[in-house]
Amino acid sequence: MNPSNTFHQFFSNRFINRIGHKTAFGVVMLACIVWSSAAALLASPDATREQAANFEESPTQWEGAPLRPLALSPVEQRFARQFPGTIARMTDGRQTLVLRRVDAPTRMLHPAADCYRALGYRIEQARLVRDEQQRMWRCFVAEHGSEQAQFKVCERIVDAKGGAFTDSSAWYWAALVGHTSGPWQAVTVAQPLQ
Repeated sequence: MNPSNTFHQFFSNRFINRIGHKTAFGVVMLACIVWSSAAALLASPDATREQAANFEESPTQWEGAPLRPLALSPVEQRFARQFPGTIARMTDGRQTLVLRRVDAPTRMLHPAADCYRALGYRIEQARLVRDEQQRMWRCFVAEHGSEQAQFKVCERIVDAKGGAFTDSSAWYWAALVGHTSGPWQAVTVAQPLQ
């Protein structure tokens, strides 16, 4: 028997071959579903323990002022479901903080200016600023013309060893190649301007 003839007969467009190929495909797909379901069931206890071990409480103070939690918006909640870490919004009564713990390098950690632009704010006066503790922050003024709302927004990312970044793209590439180690804390502070 000629091997090329056998190959041609097996893959020829005949009714019996179409039924056989579809049946084989269905069996393979069913096996994949069973395999992935079993893997998910077996991995669930470990994943739950890992999440519990990585859980960190949000801070109760910011620069000496008590913090209280704020609810995430529906958009933020959807975003948080895919985010590799945790997201919390808090306030000390005069400013809003967005605290993100980041467990892995991700492009989902993007500059706050991008978020404000997407919400219709105009971004001005972008610059680097040192605070009283000599920490470097990337700051800008976000202004929404229709509401005459203005905010001073500052952000920074700190790694597990205390190294800091003011640019999320620089952080991403440093994290991706292993020049910084996590978990990282990304802090964004928004204060209304009077």
